[in-house]
Amino acid sequence: MTSDAGAGERRLTIRDLLEMKQRGEKIVSLTAYDFLFGRLVDRGGVDIVLVGDSLGQVVAGYDTTLPVTLEEMIWHARAVRRGVRRALLVVDMPFLTFQISIEETLRNCGRVMKETGAEAVKLEGGDEEACRHVRALVRAGIPVMGHVGLTPQSVHALGGYRVQGRQQDSAARLREDAARLEEAGAFAMVLELVPAALAGEISRALHVPTIGIGAGPETDGQVLVLYDALGLNEAFQPKFLQRFAAIAEEARKGISAYSAAVRSGTYPDARHSFE
Repeated sequence: MTSDAGAGERRLTIRDLLEMKQRGEKIVSLTAYDFLFGRLVDRGGVDIVLVGDSLGQVVAGYDTTLPVTLEEMIWHARAVRRGVRRALLVVDMPFLTFQISIEETLRNCGRVMKETGAEAVKLEGGDEEACRHVRALVRAGIPVMGHVGLTPQSVHALGGYRVQGRQQDSAARLREDAARLEEAGAFAMVLELVPAALAGEISRALHVPTIGIGAGPETDGQVLVLYDALGLNEAFQPKFLQRFAAIAEEARKGISAYSAAVRSGTYPDARHSFE
């Protein structure tokens, strides 16, 4: 994959992801929240661009994802869509937009698909009630990515951001949730903060791809929050995170250099002025 992927390439589909799993080819995913980063991520060769409700924390500055609204997700997803040409675009459904009734789930997910141009939505949870909603969406022709393990919208019920599945009963529950989601028709699922051995076991048991975050190397792919991966969110330092750039540091240097140039009168000069 070249760094200029995206300009004239065929858009990836759900079938492509399944074939990548069958070939043992790792799937690359990152989040994006605006046009420019959407374009950069897409041209960087990412396979899935996730418009995550993590924007509540890294864009809006909330403590959790819970305050994020459907309108905010749609606005950001529409911006990202304009920059993404090759990757599969998936949009998180925010808290209480898919838990109340099947009718409301269909209406809200339908809005996302119609108004953003995304290829799929992502829902948290894998219990039987959540899977009823997944089945209804799949019957309506809306592709669904599942999400089990640490589900951030349930952070208070789970007692914080903690690894899930360390105990025998909770590990069994995660296996059941993952199998149930696949049976309900989810085309892929995120495994978040799950012990590596358990994530590998679940990944091998499923026919659909698994995308890990804090779930070790044996999942079929990986996803990170873009701002974490690029070193923009310096205060966030979990064990699973590797930073692949130091953009916050470079941004500080650039801002300081700009401030100094303006104060000294060296910017703008004749080169940056009009006759």
